[in-house]
Amino acid sequence: MINFDEELEKFQPIADVEQVEDAVLNNKYEDVTDIVKDLMKEMMSE
Repeated sequence: MINFDEELEKFQPIADVEQVEDAVLNNKYEDVTDIVKDLMKEMMSE
């Protein structure tokens, strides 16, 4: 039978996953509506 406490103690996250997590959390991702709003603001100001 698996001893989950032992297995959790052995666990080490993969470095790539941590790097991706940092990149995602540190970047501001915009959705399509934010991009359209910014484009509209630029067009109206010109």
